[in-house]
Amino acid sequence: MNKNKGLVILMSLFMLFTLGGCRGNTDSTTTAQTQVTTVTQTKEDKPVELLVAAAASLKNAMAEIETVYKFENKNVTLTFTYGASGVLQQQIEQGAPVDVFMSAATKQMKALEESGLILEGSKKEILQNKVVLIVPKGSTVGIKGFEDILKSKLIALGEPGSVPVGQYSEEIFTYLGIPDDVKAKVTYGKDVTEVLTWVATDNVDAGVVYATDAASSDKIEIIATAPEGSCSKVNYPAAVIKESKEAQEAQKFVDFLTSETTISIFEKFGFSKN
Repeated sequence: MNKNKGLVILMSLFMLFTLGGCRGNTDSTTTAQTQVTTVTQTKEDKPVELLVAAAASLKNAMAEIETVYKFENKNVTLTFTYGASGVLQQQIEQGAPVDVFMSAATKQMKALEESGLILEGSKKEILQNKVVLIVPKGSTVGIKGFEDILKSKLIALGEPGSVPVGQYSEEIFTYLGIPDDVKAKVTYGKDVTEVLTWVATDNVDAGVVYATDAASSDKIEIIATAPEGSCSKVNYPAAVIKESKEAQEAQKFVDFLTSETTISIFEKFGFSKN
């Protein structure tokens, strides 16, 4: 009887030790899994701020794109700075902490590439636009096309040195053989938005802007689209700035700009896929 009692005690101790060891392993495994999950979540949820320098003509479309991107990437804060592509280029060259640049022409992007300021392999040619001639709604000046531009007393164009639409305008009027006559009547805007505003408020007789900008105002009339072959194609490239501290997230945003969802938004505002 004592022998049997001793055996029962030994078996009970063995089972207690075994169960205790199993529980210890389970607790260790669970703790390890929790730690891995926590690290992963912390990495994914890390707040990221991206500064996007974009051509002024992109402002309306980007406002909607920002909303969509934030919904899918809640840890990312997008801050936009808009202006003439040439001015934004200069700011980047001077060390502005920009993560992504999207210009309204290839010229400014190429200049940054040649200076080694663009992250290699990050550039994407995303959109195209059209250049149009506009007049105030109800204009009686009699302008029917680009060739009639000299009927204007005052013409609004973008500054050719920094505003791509100003460069395209010069190409068009050179193509038509009237660049000097046009310059004698020009007032230059700091970006395409200013040119549009001057025409919409009837401060000038005519102006040259992008089709997308013209579509955003009901106070102007589109008279004509630039004649075929009269100016360079209006391409919009985007790229990551080499000095970006968030290059991976910046590239993710550039890639998002080429997605079907984003292209459909751009098209709604008058752009076309490149």
